[in-house]
Amino acid sequence: MFSKVLIANRGEIALRIIRACKELGVATVAVHSTADTDAMHVRMADESVCIGPPAGKDSYLSVPAIISACEITGAEAIHPGYGFLSENAEFVQIVEDHGLKFIGPSAAHIRMMGDKITAKKTMIDLGVPCVPGSKGGVANLEEAHQIADAMGFPVIVKATAGGGGRGMKVAKTKADLDVAFGTARSEAKSVFGNDEVYIEKYLMLPRHIEVQVFGDGRGRAVHLGERDCSLQRRHQKVFEEAPGPCITPEIRAEIGKTCADAVAAIGYEGAGTIEFLFERDEFFFIEMNTRLQVEHPVTEAIFGIDLVKQQLRVAAGEEMTLHQDELSIKGHAIEVRICAEKLPNFTPCPGKITTYHAPGGLGVRMDSALYDGYTIPPYYDSLIGKLIVTGRDREGALARLKRALEELVIDGVDTTIPLFHALLREEAVLTGDYDIHWLEKWLEVHTFE
Repeated sequence: MFSKVLIANRGEIALRIIRACKELGVATVAVHSTADTDAMHVRMADESVCIGPPAGKDSYLSVPAIISACEITGAEAIHPGYGFLSENAEFVQIVEDHGLKFIGPSAAHIRMMGDKITAKKTMIDLGVPCVPGSKGGVANLEEAHQIADAMGFPVIVKATAGGGGRGMKVAKTKADLDVAFGTARSEAKSVFGNDEVYIEKYLMLPRHIEVQVFGDGRGRAVHLGERDCSLQRRHQKVFEEAPGPCITPEIRAEIGKTCADAVAAIGYEGAGTIEFLFERDEFFFIEMNTRLQVEHPVTEAIFGIDLVKQQLRVAAGEEMTLHQDELSIKGHAIEVRICAEKLPNFTPCPGKITTYHAPGGLGVRMDSALYDGYTIPPYYDSLIGKLIVTGRDREGALARLKRALEELVIDGVDTTIPLFHALLREEAVLTGDYDIHWLEKWLEVHTFE
């Protein structure tokens, strides 16, 4: 096992990694910007290094500063968390070139799955079901119309280097495609520096189902069931649960084995998530995230597995202790993402926390780096906490979520807590009868007091 690990992240995920390291007896190094000097992950780590000014590009995305922090502190490995540099293949290569260990997959696997066209081709070759679409990048509008006409509308235009819902535009008709194609390319160029796009069939009423996989890098892998992340706003997940309310044990076993076999075949190391659209009992691959997911706690809750500890052990060269025949689901878990945002427009709302009280009790977990008096800086993502609850079944988990939300107090800034109070009064949410479009349609007509 490593003696010292540097966490190249901030907020609740940095704190989450520090906790796992402490339980394994591993010393930790926190890096931080000048805006995060008083952040909880800085307080909890064994050592801390300031790596730059507030802007992410000058601190948490500064590769030279992070490598220097490792050299100064003697850290042997880097855990990237999620976001920032977690799926940056060049960063991984630089880490390895400096004799350090990146806790995650290889640069080659990140490159393979980071380009959406390459990822889709790879998955097709590995027998993973994919959404019908163009075989590669679409060069011009004329070609786009030919492909869309052959598939039939609606279609979705996607950036090959995309993620987080950026560079994605839906065209429901031929007339829509002209605007969608140009807008997607322009946004892709602006956000990712790459204007290449591809086209896929747009499914009308799908659910978003993702399969958690874990590989040892030596040709063995397992799956840890699926998560349903269908409640989304602008392609951003809001409410996640496991197991999926629409997935049968037979379907779970089949798609899980397909995914585990795929990552085993390429020698994938560490945690990863294969994401699908699911409609009429069929799965269609959309992307693979080569990192720990924001919603990983719901999987941990139903399997009793600490995924971060597993990441650390495998990265340190230890044998993977997960075996498929020993993995079984117990209960139901739900996670809601608490953001510092003002409803109904979800406007970021940084500021000082005057009161913070986390809910507790059986089956309740609050992953957050908040504390009384903490000032949320305006420079980063607005996610400030994740409330995770577990019950014997879905009904029990929903009841526990309602109770936990009533206990949760965050004063001083606006948050998305009222959204979840409202959602838990909706029949579609209570029955699990929703798709990826449901929340946005609901938000169009719902008002918040």
